[in-house]
Amino acid sequence: MKPPRPALTGRGPTSIIVANTYGEDDTLAAKDARPPSRNLDAARLLGHYRTMLRIRAFEEAALEGLEDKLVLGAIHPSIGQEAVAVGVCANLARSDILLSTHRGHGHTIAKGADTLAMMRELFGREGGTCHGKGGSMHIADFKVGMLGANGVVGANILIAVGAAHAVRLRKGKEVVACIFGDGAINRGPFLEGLNWAGVWKLPILFVCEDNGFAATTRTHAMTAGEGPAARAESLGIASSAVDGNDLVAVDETARRLVAEIRGGGGPRFLLCKTYRLTGHTGADPAPYRTKDEVAAAWKGDPIARLRDLLATAGVAPGDLAAAESAARAEIDAAYAEAKVSPFPPLERAFADVQDVGDPRREAF
Repeated sequence: MKPPRPALTGRGPTSIIVANTYGEDDTLAAKDARPPSRNLDAARLLGHYRTMLRIRAFEEAALEGLEDKLVLGAIHPSIGQEAVAVGVCANLARSDILLSTHRGHGHTIAKGADTLAMMRELFGREGGTCHGKGGSMHIADFKVGMLGANGVVGANILIAVGAAHAVRLRKGKEVVACIFGDGAINRGPFLEGLNWAGVWKLPILFVCEDNGFAATTRTHAMTAGEGPAARAESLGIASSAVDGNDLVAVDETARRLVAEIRGGGGPRFLLCKTYRLTGHTGADPAPYRTKDEVAAAWKGDPIARLRDLLATAGVAPGDLAAAESAARAEIDAAYAEAKVSPFPPLERAFADVQDVGDPRREAF
């Protein structure tokens, strides 16, 4: 019999120190980050807390599905990075567009996708967001503006820029958000995508979810110069940096940047310094970092930090406990239902494939 899952709200106090990167200081809060206001909207933050708990519960269940051989393929959990997903996506409208990475479960949930449909997708079952064809690394849900996760590092950047250019051509009001990891900044699509967005002043928010690792390699060991934000600034894209484990800081900064973009300000870049509390995949024991480093990182668990902040703001312990129970119950139910859902019929393999011919072209 499997042991019960641990509490979703982390363990330990609320500070975090990580390896030095890009020549900045060794705390997650970047020097140029705007200090967040502490005149807290407890109701809003409690909603964010619930979403972060749902993401954490989903990721833990996905790892369980891998162990139970219900997931065939890799799982890239985002445990420890929930504040970035929630803080960014909370400031997007349903009609706004999101592009994500291979580590995209949290982003997809935060954008509003159904967790049962997502779990079915991971298990390759009928009723999945992509009818079981995409799996973990290619989840998409157009109903909520989620154009897809992507198994190719950096590839989502160019797709997002294309979507933003389409918005511009048809004079739309949508904002495109593109979330990628620090490993993507050393790939060609990063330069190409940011350059194109800067030239055409596209309505796009680039979000670098900087967890310090490119798969199993420390990013600073293979990154020249001052890092992601400096590269964006060199292309004329205004950049902001925040402690990505501080939900309030991410929420407030993303809200400001999205408003600037929606107001016609052109692209913006948000660097969120965070930490991946698991291995690169569900099968990765992460021997490239010490137990002491990971234990220290758990002390900065963004869910625990927000829980403590909410308690300080007067949210009742019972409400916090109820949020965790509800998140666990929702995901447990999704897991159980997805597990018994049928596999897609064979004829589904030939569906969703089309040749649209030459699309209409519109001059710049």
